[in-house]
Amino acid sequence: MESLSDSFRALGDPTRLRILRLVAEAPLNVSELVSVVGVAQSSVSHHLAKLKGLDLIREERQAGYTFYSLAVGQDDRRRPLIELAREGDDGAGDQARLTDLLRQREDRQALNERLLEPGQSWFLWSSALASLLPALDVADFGCGTGVLSVAMARWARRVVAIDQSRQALDEAQKRAAREKVRNVQFLEEDLHRLSLPSGKKDLVVLSQSLHHVKTPGAVLREAARILKPGGRIVVLELMPHDERWVKQRLGHLHLGFTPRRLEADLDRAGFAGLSLETHARNGSSPFRVFLLTGAKR
Repeated sequence: MESLSDSFRALGDPTRLRILRLVAEAPLNVSELVSVVGVAQSSVSHHLAKLKGLDLIREERQAGYTFYSLAVGQDDRRRPLIELAREGDDGAGDQARLTDLLRQREDRQALNERLLEPGQSWFLWSSALASLLPALDVADFGCGTGVLSVAMARWARRVVAIDQSRQALDEAQKRAAREKVRNVQFLEEDLHRLSLPSGKKDLVVLSQSLHHVKTPGAVLREAARILKPGGRIVVLELMPHDERWVKQRLGHLHLGFTPRRLEADLDRAGFAGLSLETHARNGSSPFRVFLLTGAKR
């Protein structure tokens, strides 16, 4: 009864009630909530802390951001209270702004696919993968929506598609199902610390994944750990650039890398025989990619 009473008191604040209604519709981060509710970030963070303290919402890290969503299940005694809140009058116009925000999010994801996914760089992948024997056990680090995982599954023995985003993995699974690919395992884990056993994989692929991780060197060491001796690594990454909007809109933590920087990281992680291939910008795209391959010592 006390938790129910506390929940009623917490939702007596109109802004807090609006925030709860929004995260009940879709997982949102602080910046997105600020843009919809129209109050200061400090105020939104304060209300989120109150709601989280009462276990009304949960938080989850995705692509460098913390997203908040409803934590009240169907069997929770507070569920009727939540439903009443969701059905209430939307006098502030939050729903229309939320719909627009989610549409913009989908557009950004499409932009990410178009500009930054390896589907735009098959000329590099063809040269890297054509020389590899089939029937390999492959790990796709930061698989995103599974474009490359599904493609590799057509010649690999098994593919482990790894991403920290549940939403991205759901899309990847749908893609695999659509294309009737059954030899892909989907794993929701942090690339810095994987549960995969050591020394079992033939190939690790990182297709524009390192600019999303906090410590690229640690991820490369984890790649070396799970590879067999002589196992191969393939890294496709962005050259350094000044497109700072990718941090906010696409969740990038790094504005590209110099090949020399990643060559040094790969060497320290235990890779040898490194090979570098670069490519010029594609049309008006501000991004330039390069490919690094090597083998575990």
